Amino acid sequence: MRDRPGLYRLAFVLLAATLLYNVGEGAIALYSGVAAGSLVLVTFGADSYVEVAAASAVIWRLTYRDEDAGERAEAKALRLIGWTFLILAAAVVLQIVVAISGREGAEESTVGVALLVASLAIMPVLAVAKLWVAARADLPVLAAEAKETVACSYLSLTALVGLVAVAAFGWWWLDPLAALFMVPWLVKEGLEGIRGDACFDGAKVCWCRECWYGLRACRDVARSA
Repeated sequence: MRDRPGLYRLAFVLLAATLLYNVGEGAIALYSGVAAGSLVLVTFGADSYVEVAAASAVIWRLTYRDEDAGERAEAKALRLIGWTFLILAAAVVLQIVVAISGREGAEESTVGVALLVASLAIMPVLAVAKLWVAARADLPVLAAEAKETVACSYLSLTALVGLVAVAAFGWWWLDPLAALFMVPWLVKEGLEGIRGDACFDGAKVCWCRECWYGLRACRDVARSA
């Protein structure tokens, strides 16, 4: 095993960076979203705090040295995060209906576009770093949280496309439509957390091409050195 204490410290640093960035990202997204009347920005901002909850839960989990107690804490955290996802999805759908029925579009948001570009530059790097550490320290829970960061990158791209289209073409309906694309992922993650499907017992966290460099768990593929 490589320097496990050092890898644990690096995992905490990456999670702390994720947590701090998402706190700031969420505040800016919510403020600019409300100012521009952008549903997709408000949704993105709310999702940032779901990511904060996920990173906090993993930090909490990694503080446990008793594996049984740690697993119980992890299960509780995942269920709580799962419910948060479903509540957010329901709120997004309600807001989409209101926006479309009232033909309420978003205004151009330069701050929002800049924020999403920054997120697209930062979040994938954090995700890859966490997947790398998870593979070398054999931390499935960190790999699961890293996939949340990958999903956050996808949401950043979806939101950015919607905002740019609104600014360039004035397509008011594209803002709620972009938010709608976030709903299936929110529901999926919520249900998995509540049911406890995000389980990695017996799985190998790897860093290899066959496992898409940590984006899926490997059971029969040996980990790369």
